[in-house]
Amino acid sequence: MSENEKISLDQMIGTSEEPLVAAMHEGVLLLIINRPQARNALTLDMRKDFALLVERAEADAAVKAVIVIGAKGIFSAGADIKEVLQGPARIFRPHPGEVARSFTKPIIAAVDGVCVTGALELALSCNFVIASDRSRFADTHAKVGLFPGWGQNALLASAIGVRRARQMSLTGEFIDARTAFTWGLVNELTTPENLLPRALDICRQIGAANSRSVHMQLELYARHDGAPFDVAIAAENALAQKWRSLSGARE
Repeated sequence: MSENEKISLDQMIGTSEEPLVAAMHEGVLLLIINRPQARNALTLDMRKDFALLVERAEADAAVKAVIVIGAKGIFSAGADIKEVLQGPARIFRPHPGEVARSFTKPIIAAVDGVCVTGALELALSCNFVIASDRSRFADTHAKVGLFPGWGQNALLASAIGVRRARQMSLTGEFIDARTAFTWGLVNELTTPENLLPRALDICRQIGAANSRSVHMQLELYARHDGAPFDVAIAAENALAQKWRSLSGARE
């Protein structure tokens, strides 16, 4: 049994009662949403802490990747609705979607249970999503009388196609994990018990790759997601020339 297979989320949280727990494991920073009594809804303070922790991870050479995960079988219900309804004063920038999308190292969403609205925006802002087979996804902005502000419409349409995205956003219906996988919202499914070990294993594989190549390819994917084919090819060729110009770089 590998070390990753021995790791559990409860072990990483320990006795912490913080609503957002930061834990390191072999070069991977786990950001654990730990407010299960409120379905792991993200308060303003939690969103501020998330931005700060990711900013520190960006500058910390010891952090090779980040995993965003929720405690107690819940990913997150998104922004805390009670706070959101208090008005614009509860808005904070950069919001979690911006934070995740601007991070230049690998960042993975490991989803177990409910992933709704703002949490779906956060998950889709990560490089990709790994999910347990009991996960459920929904965009309930319209259903609860809100409008998305963290990138939902662009992100969801890019992931699953505009027609399916429209259906999710306008109805607020949940889709199950198998549907999310079939539609391309998540990369792969696993059991709840294997979710964290699998996410850590993916980070290990990425960490074993050439870091310069990883970072340059992440940059390329981020900048040209959805771009016309000729534009994306031209951008790749430009970065390939940069790669070849770097001392000791190989194709």
